[in-house]
Amino acid sequence: MRDHQDMPARKSAGTSSFATIEAPRRLKLEKLYRLCRRNRRGSAVVEFAIVAPVFFAFTLGMIEVGRAVMVQQILTTASREGARQAVLDGATQSAVTTFVTSYLTSASVSSGGATVAFNPSLPTASGYTGPVTVTVSVPFSQVTWSPSPIFLKGTTLTASTTMQREGIQ
Repeated sequence: MRDHQDMPARKSAGTSSFATIEAPRRLKLEKLYRLCRRNRRGSAVVEFAIVAPVFFAFTLGMIEVGRAVMVQQILTTASREGARQAVLDGATQSAVTTFVTSYLTSASVSSGGATVAFNPSLPTASGYTGPVTVTVSVPFSQVTWSPSPIFLKGTTLTASTTMQREGIQ
């Protein structure tokens, strides 16, 4: 029968695995761990250099697309409000254009690049009761938050609304 001193130490619930390993073997493992850590010192910098451009491009793309969706919704509302003004009897193109431009300005959209088109042109005669289409468009480069758009370069945002013109019978 062997002595209890010759038997390997048993692992108790509160001790780490290093406490159960003999001292020379533990030193070898610690040296190996230190060697592995030393070889990985620059890996975080390399990983960041690989992942950072993708992350920043993804983030900027989300900001640009989010702004485009927001401006598109504002243009849709502006064209609808312009069409509501255009279908009223006695409406003129200049009055509707001014109304749409002031709406865009109040919604913090640069109205300098915005165009308002009518189809057909608003007639001056009060008897016309056909449909009127108001189209509002703006180049995305005029409304972007970034100095120069990367992903939506050259895109024009457009919204169109058609309503039946009211007439006095």
